[in-house]
Amino acid sequence: MSQPFVVQFNPVALQLGPIQIHWYGLMYLMGFLGAWALGEYRRKKGRLPVSREAFGDLIFYAMMGVILGGRIWYMLFYYAGGIRWVWTDPVALFRVWDGGMSFHGGLLGVLVAGVWWSRRHKLHFFDTVDFLAPLVPIGLGLGRLGNFINGELWGKPGQVPWAMIFPNAHDEDAALAAAHPNLSQLMQQYGGLPRHPSELYELALEGVVMFTVLWLVSLKPRPRYLISGLFALMYGCFRFVVEFVRVPDVQLGYLAWGWLTMGQIQSLPLIVVGLWLIGLSRRAPTLPLAKADQTQTA
Repeated sequence: MSQPFVVQFNPVALQLGPIQIHWYGLMYLMGFLGAWALGEYRRKKGRLPVSREAFGDLIFYAMMGVILGGRIWYMLFYYAGGIRWVWTDPVALFRVWDGGMSFHGGLLGVLVAGVWWSRRHKLHFFDTVDFLAPLVPIGLGLGRLGNFINGELWGKPGQVPWAMIFPNAHDEDAALAAAHPNLSQLMQQYGGLPRHPSELYELALEGVVMFTVLWLVSLKPRPRYLISGLFALMYGCFRFVVEFVRVPDVQLGYLAWGWLTMGQIQSLPLIVVGLWLIGLSRRAPTLPLAKADQTQTA
């Protein structure tokens, strides 16, 4: 194996005096801006019969759903201190600079926002979700890129040619090398164990592949539920598979059989729901495009 790439970036993109702007935060911002720009393009094509202002509200509520839902879900299921923070340290919920966001919670937050917005504008909930689904992988992919820049959520040690060294995993590498003598030579040679860049796997699958498939499928009007079903099915399958080469959250570890992770457990319902929605789409209506004047008023 040639010298592996060392994942060691400055997580701060820009510093203005005491204010630090982190790459991870910029990835979130770019994800929301990208979703807004492509969503506005689709709205003008008649894919959502509402005004620009109404669509802007939808993106804002979805953004709040991602942040609040993602943070609350993480604190409920992944926080190292368990659920005790609710009564012992409730302020921990707001310490977002300590890290901790969950996709599944963010998705739930977006769905809640979508229910409220859809009722307000008298649209079918799944017409809204079908519209939003192709936009979400932009943020997913950029979020994984932010994880990579931060050198976090690394994969398991591997001998693949593209394996990389994660300096932040040094303590874990040292413990593994001590427990497995066959790894000690790699540890001495590279100063760390070459690992799967699982963040880049997720960037490729959850970001690039999902966006490409959903965008191409949604170029023409499709039956209700189909786009949402494809989103849920693909994300659930991709996340479940990548978890096999991704190190589980240290505070949780494996939950069963020495391989099942929390991410896999929470992805299984998405696979089931995705298949169910795709089945529903076979008997669902295909909505016509809205007229140009409908997209400018309401």
